[in-house]
Amino acid sequence: MSAPRARTIAIDGPAASGKSTVAQRLAAALGYLFLDTGVMYRAVTLAVQQAGIDPGAEDQVTELARRLRIDARPASKLDGRLCDVLLDGQDVTWAIRSGRVDADVSQVSRYAGVRQAMTGLQREIGGRGDVVMVGRDIGTVVLPDADLKVYLDASVEERARRRASELAARGQPADPAAILDALKERDRLDSTRALAPLKPARDAVVLDTTTSTIEQVVDRVLQLAGGLPGRGG
Repeated sequence: MSAPRARTIAIDGPAASGKSTVAQRLAAALGYLFLDTGVMYRAVTLAVQQAGIDPGAEDQVTELARRLRIDARPASKLDGRLCDVLLDGQDVTWAIRSGRVDADVSQVSRYAGVRQAMTGLQREIGGRGDVVMVGRDIGTVVLPDADLKVYLDASVEERARRRASELAARGQPADPAAILDALKERDRLDSTRALAPLKPARDAVVLDTTTSTIEQVVDRVLQLAGGLPGRGG
């Protein structure tokens, strides 16, 4: 008898490991909500700016974050969005993509209280099921009981090559050596931070994508999720 299809799927991994692309395609194939948890920290940042709070004021930022209702729903418009991002009921899907939000989101997302508040909201979304959630601590912290946990990895050299190719395709400067150094530093920071360090969950399926195409990885995760013909669901 086939195993039931996974309804909550957590995908983690280091920067440029392909997790967002894989998760988007997986969600589309299954008809699930795709949620990159980073959008929630962007929504907090937007709220902080709208309230006139200094992003460096951790206590005030945390207090605000705990009061916010941030949600993600399947995309309601065909305007390129991957999901609807709602801030206290208001659609802020594109407002959170401003350069001003870009400038402050890194600082806001570092605060432990903010992360704890967002983790609670992310668990509520996960509890509804039919979701593919992507990040760096989904399987270990946010959704420890997810039906399927996948950790995507690749050599840092391959990840740097992919990132350089992405930038070049957008017509942006791409210094391979600088990108490699930046990814190594990001890996170091992510894996050694005290709060929710980057690491595979104990029961995660670890997939090395160094020599795999996106299509091969998506097919493999679909098999694991029970989403391919003859494999459940």
